[in-house]
Amino acid sequence: MRLRSLLFVPGDRPDRMEKALGSGADTLILDLEDSVAPSRKKEARVAVAAFLRRERALPLFVRVNPLGSGEEVADVAALADARPDALVLPKAEGIATVQRLVDMAGPVPVLPIATETPAAIFELGSYRLRSELLLGLTWGAEDLPAAIGASTSREPDGRYTPPYETVRALTLFAAYAAAVPAIETVFPNFRDLDGLAAYAARGRRDGFTGMMAIHPAQVPAINAAFTPSEAEVAHARAVVAAFAASPNAGALSLDGRMIDAPHLKGARRVLALAGEA
Repeated sequence: MRLRSLLFVPGDRPDRMEKALGSGADTLILDLEDSVAPSRKKEARVAVAAFLRRERALPLFVRVNPLGSGEEVADVAALADARPDALVLPKAEGIATVQRLVDMAGPVPVLPIATETPAAIFELGSYRLRSELLLGLTWGAEDLPAAIGASTSREPDGRYTPPYETVRALTLFAAYAAAVPAIETVFPNFRDLDGLAAYAARGRRDGFTGMMAIHPAQVPAINAAFTPSEAEVAHARAVVAAFAASPNAGALSLDGRMIDAPHLKGARRVLALAGEA
């Protein structure tokens, strides 16, 4: 499953779900949490379940409400026979909360939003213990500042302040420790496409493999950032081919430069991002 772009769609807006199918996103996240008012939760569950029962053109995930909210039980019950491709768990606090969701919902992969509470930060290392339950790992920079009384998570120029840079880095490493995709968080200003492109490019540079979006207009820039260029793919193929031709070699020369095991690992990652096995 290719996960460059994951587009949130309000669960109580079937019209937007329909439109989002043509956005170019790799998957849609049908939202039952923040984008749905409490008075419309029931309506959203009905709409999401109906949308899931249709023939699918792309993977469909559902963000349920947090465990302990009192809404998650009804969410899971509404999805019982609708078979979402994955569940997104907000305010996850380690692998134990993922296991609780799976115990409720059955064997469905989970994408935890792993940094939305202070306690969650200290559980990031636990995801590697049951990585088979995970579809990936992502983070958020909006709920955590509110949880601790911080005024913002960003500097005036848009960069994250040091506490949230730390959280971002820890999520990235936790995903790789669990051997699952590392998904970058949203870029809230959906009108600033230049800023989005720079943000997504930074995510790709740092090791994230995809990114969540809050508006269809963001999808092309995200897909572009997380799709390797033709030159990158050609070089990656050459690295893989060189090691396939000399499987016992620890290091090789390619185009006048030394390549070794880390280069091979990086080449395989580039090909995976490009959608090649």
